Amino acid sequence: MSRRRSPEHGWLAYYRELLGTWARRSRNGLDAEDAAHDAIANMLEGDVSVIRDPRAYLHRSVHNGLANQYRAQVREQAIPLHELNETDHPVLDDPESSIRAAQLSDALMAALNELPPRCRHVFAWHRLEGWTVPEIADHMQLSVSSVEKYLARAMRHIHGRLQRFSH
Repeated sequence: MSRRRSPEHGWLAYYRELLGTWARRSRNGLDAEDAAHDAIANMLEGDVSVIRDPRAYLHRSVHNGLANQYRAQVREQAIPLHELNETDHPVLDDPESSIRAAQLSDALMAALNELPPRCRHVFAWHRLEGWTVPEIADHMQLSVSSVEKYLARAMRHIHGRLQRFSH
């Protein structure tokens, strides 16, 4: 008869696996390490006797932690134009401001047109029309996860294409 490890000590057996798996998947070892530590702390602070599979629990917790970190980073990167400081605003009162604004607008339209239609629609509905991800998922008959992936893809693409406009 084999002895099962208690959940309090089971996390240690999966620590190296957690870090290796999620550092590769997230491409950022420090974020993966933070998410793993948070998952372990949360597990140990709760009632560990109800956790049947500590390995699965920890992997799901790290996944969720990394997803939350990613969402927070995306929110920080996307600042609405009306919330920018005057010094950061792309349209200033100098003679070249209208040219820069037109170039930025053209670059945004070009970047949007390079996206596949689903990514473009998800981005437009979410960022320009203010729809929530669940609303878009329902409208497009997709899972929330799929919509989040389309939105992330669109944001990465647009961010990369408009990088030259950030001073």
